[in-house]
Amino acid sequence: MSNNKSNRPVPKKTATFKNAHRGLIGWIFYFAGSKKGQYIVSVFFALLSVACCIAPYFIIARIVQQLMAGVRDWQLFLKECGITALFWFGNVLFHAISTSMSHIATFNLLGNIRKSMCDKLTRLPLGTVLDMPSGSLKSIIIERIDSMETTLAHIVPEYTSNIILSIVLVVYLFVLDWRLALACMAVLPVGVIAMCFMLKDGDKRFKYALDKTKALNDTAVEYINGIEVIKAFGKSKSSYERFVVAAQEGSACYVEWMRDCIWPHAIATVVTPTLLFSLLPIGGFMFLKGAIDASLFITVIVLAVSAIQPFLIAFTYHDDIAKAGAIFGEVGSIMTLDELERPEVDVKKPVDNSIVLKDVRFSYHKGIEGEEKKEILHGINMTLPQGSYTAFVGPSGSGKSTIARLIASLWDVDSGSVEIGGVNIKDLSLQEYNSRVAYVSQDNFLFDMSVRENIRLGRQNATDAEVEEIARKAGCYDFIMSLENGFDTIVGGSGAHLSGGERQRIAIARAMMKDAPIVILDEATAYTDPENEAIIQKSVAQLVKGKTLIVIAHRLSTVKDADKLYVIKDGVIDSEGTHAELLTKNGLYADMWKAHIGARDE
Repeated sequence: MSNNKSNRPVPKKTATFKNAHRGLIGWIFYFAGSKKGQYIVSVFFALLSVACCIAPYFIIARIVQQLMAGVRDWQLFLKECGITALFWFGNVLFHAISTSMSHIATFNLLGNIRKSMCDKLTRLPLGTVLDMPSGSLKSIIIERIDSMETTLAHIVPEYTSNIILSIVLVVYLFVLDWRLALACMAVLPVGVIAMCFMLKDGDKRFKYALDKTKALNDTAVEYINGIEVIKAFGKSKSSYERFVVAAQEGSACYVEWMRDCIWPHAIATVVTPTLLFSLLPIGGFMFLKGAIDASLFITVIVLAVSAIQPFLIAFTYHDDIAKAGAIFGEVGSIMTLDELERPEVDVKKPVDNSIVLKDVRFSYHKGIEGEEKKEILHGINMTLPQGSYTAFVGPSGSGKSTIARLIASLWDVDSGSVEIGGVNIKDLSLQEYNSRVAYVSQDNFLFDMSVRENIRLGRQNATDAEVEEIARKAGCYDFIMSLENGFDTIVGGSGAHLSGGERQRIAIARAMMKDAPIVILDEATAYTDPENEAIIQKSVAQLVKGKTLIVIAHRLSTVKDADKLYVIKDGVIDSEGTHAELLTKNGLYADMWKAHIGARDE
């Protein structure tokens, strides 16, 4: 079977995120999905809202002009005041409609981001996910994405509409009189320069702040998860000091950032609104010289006051825009990670459930950085016939579990191939492959729900009777019935209410419920005592009849009846054969067996 990647269809979802550096609006409209139209409509209503907010200034300017012209028609003025009130009402109404629609679209967008990221994690190699600190992932998916809600709900309609109307008003000022328009703009360079100083290196500063926040989250998660070890070995002081340092650095970066920005921000917010500071003396001089009339001067004064408000509102969002851009950059860095190379539809169907590894080489890779580590497997070749019972044994760190995980498609090989029934697993869809393989490791996860539902995850449509029958066959029925609520007992987060051995037995029952033709047990009895281990081994032997079984074990006595044993050492196959054959070779296996028997007898 060819290993040429170009001959295989690539998952459609992989190509979608080829550009992780798209602009903020591009990210928004990508994740908005079916709610794009609501964002567009919200901008329209926001424009109406801002227009209604500015329109009264024109009416005020006209009233002043009429008063200066000697008009004393109070009914006319009352009518114009009524129109002003209608504009105020329109401002409130259109703003409410705009923000309601943008909030609905934003909540949908945030939900789409979280669902996309969680879906992405399921398509990534397990090693990539394991190399991502859980604190950082939790911070991105929960806190930081949630922190964008206010920004995204207001930035699209309000920022866009205020910027547009500011530009329109400035253009209108130049149409009325370019000299007065320039007089209005005279103080803006000072404010703009101050803003530039304030926004200098804003992206880098926020990225640095995010990194420190992630470090704090990771340290907190590590500290909490390891509190038992910390207390047992008296390391409370040193471990707590690490957390304190991370917390101090996490706060110091924000304090330093704000300290550097406080004076530019003060200057920008004080100087920028003072358009009248330059307009009044220049305009007054022009009026006295007869270059402009009073009507034009008053109109420009009123419009200058109204033009600065939407500009300042838009300016207040700039910092939030930078933050949202940085967060989307983090999302993009995860969404563009390489996925397991699998087609949407099977290229070819396997003829059976035999397993063949051809010259498999593999190195672990860092999840986000992509940094390659030392090669773990160096050209592994093995054949596991359908229905066979194969065991991998060898010293710790030799690569046994890595081989099992490659067979379980939790990683992709660097070179070589893993074939099922004569078909490269890269030519099988994940759905097809997952239906063929049940994998149980020594570190299994139980969800915070009932024992029954945890077992039923193996097959969603299983009846209660089938769940209980599998529990009997897996040797865990009696201990489940001894729990407070039997099969309806809630196991707690990660199965915290159960012992390690009990969690493992339920995980085995869940895998057996899946009824996959290939079963991989990676140190599946590591947390059980010898008595329970014997029960589980006997139960498993009955449940895997006719299936292709792979077992990784340190206790050699549990796998001595395997059809074939592969002895793995330093990432290569040291020897292979049955238990009896390997003993006669007096090699590594014979030494391990002697040590195992001696330790057990002792």
